[in-house]
Amino acid sequence: MAAVLTARRETMLLWLLALTQFTVIMDFMVMMPLSPQLMRAFDVGPAAISGAVSAYAWCAGLSGLFAATYIDRFSRKRLMLAMFCLFTISNLGCALAPTFHTLVLARAFAGLTGGVLSSITMAIIADVIPPERRGAATGIVMTSFGMAAVAGVPAGVMLGAHYNWSAPFLLLVLMSVLIWCAAAVILPRLDGHLANGVRPVREILPDLLGLFKVQRQRDAFLLSGVNMLGSMMIIPFIAPTLVGNLGVQPVDMTWVYLCGGAATLASARWLGRLADRVGALTMFRIAIAWSIVPALLLTHLVPLPMALIIGSFVLFMTSMSARNIPMQALLTTIPAPSQRGAFLSVNSAIQQLGTGLGAWIGGQFLVTDSAGHIANYGVNGVLAAALAVVSSLWVLRLRQTPAAYQAITPREIPRP
Repeated sequence: MAAVLTARRETMLLWLLALTQFTVIMDFMVMMPLSPQLMRAFDVGPAAISGAVSAYAWCAGLSGLFAATYIDRFSRKRLMLAMFCLFTISNLGCALAPTFHTLVLARAFAGLTGGVLSSITMAIIADVIPPERRGAATGIVMTSFGMAAVAGVPAGVMLGAHYNWSAPFLLLVLMSVLIWCAAAVILPRLDGHLANGVRPVREILPDLLGLFKVQRQRDAFLLSGVNMLGSMMIIPFIAPTLVGNLGVQPVDMTWVYLCGGAATLASARWLGRLADRVGALTMFRIAIAWSIVPALLLTHLVPLPMALIIGSFVLFMTSMSARNIPMQALLTTIPAPSQRGAFLSVNSAIQQLGTGLGAWIGGQFLVTDSAGHIANYGVNGVLAAALAVVSSLWVLRLRQTPAAYQAITPREIPRP
């Protein structure tokens, strides 16, 4: 059931969700450009770094699955504030980790909390924004990806290069505290989904399993997983490959991520509106076909001028955003309103599991020689391109939207 807010309050809510996702995405993304420093500091290779990325993603996925049993049992506001507090503590643990094993454990705890935050964010969008405007709303929230890349990750890389690898996590702790305080003031109660009472877990579990009994929902889950799996065979290894193979200095990675993030941020809202205009499914198919070219280009780079390296990264980043925005908008139309929170929790979990699997598989193909050069990255690009083709065909199974799911009655949300 969608809720009615004033235009100003709706805008404030969406940008608050974007800032929340900004911290979650920065927390996940900053490990990747920091990987050269982490490899030196802890004397580990690319496979170990991919393992740390996978630990975060797998824990985020498992926590998302578990969240499906309780996400609709609490006020969205109270649950979000609680999880955001735990997320902040986990980043403090990352900053203070004395060993690589301790860091991996802290990353796992960050994944446990970050996965639930992502589920809550999408559930709030579905609660507040009617279907015909969810593409644009998702575009606003997903500018968090661009903000993380244009501001958060470059700042983290610069801090890591000038101080040490723990500095970006301390920055995340500070930002999270400030955003948490803003959320406590701005978020409405968001408890309208509790109007009919709280269902016991013994009733929720069969419904959770029932999500997988609906063919169209199974198709949506598989699409989400495959989409993320292909992306993450490439993304975690961009920084170590540029540094190890092309001679890019760690401090110069600031400019790579800054330009890629700026392009993503500038295009996200336009892409969201375009998805509303041409249809999320059509937009997704166009974007995923386009994404094959920069994926192959980025994974087969040879030594080039810095401007061309940055250009390749910009093309790749914008293509990932262009396919994720319409996919997320499309997925909100799949479940019935009464199951939306649980469906989005399970979907977020599957995306995270796909992320972890992609990072782990990608790490298995890579080989580092004594000079620090990384081989076989092109294999990852070819496999990612093949998965993109599969996704482009598989999404056609989602093109019929049950008419019953389109009728949504607005209501007022009480002010906090």
